[in-house]
Amino acid sequence: MDERQALAAFAALGQEHRLRVVRALVTAGPDGLAAGVLAEAVNVAGNNLSFHLKELSHAGLITSRRDGKSVIYSAAYAGLSDLVQFLMRDCCQGHPEVCNPAVAALAACDCTTGETLHA
Repeated sequence: MDERQALAAFAALGQEHRLRVVRALVTAGPDGLAAGVLAEAVNVAGNNLSFHLKELSHAGLITSRRDGKSVIYSAAYAGLSDLVQFLMRDCCQGHPEVCNPAVAALAACDCTTGETLHA
C-alpha cells in the first residue's frame, strides 16, 4: 500500500457510519452481512448506506458479492491488513518492545479469514 491508498482508506474510515460498517463486517467474518442486516446493525438508512459502502469499496476496505437477490458485504481483510502494515512498516526504530502490543493483537486474528486464533 502506498501513501495515496492509505490516505483514501483513512478518509473512508474518518466518518462514523463507515467506521461502524467496517467494524461490523470484521466482526461478521468472511461470510459477511446482507445490506439490510448491515444497515440495521449500524443504524443507517439503506439509501445512505449505499453511499458509505461505495466509499469503503473504492478504498479497498470492503468487498461485495451477489447471493440470489441479496448483496453480501464483507471486510476486505487484505486491504485492512495492508493498511495496518502501512502504519507499522517503520515501527520501532530499534525498539521492538514498542510494537509488541500491536503485534500481539494482530497475532490473535487470522486476517485472511477474520477468525480469532486465540482467546
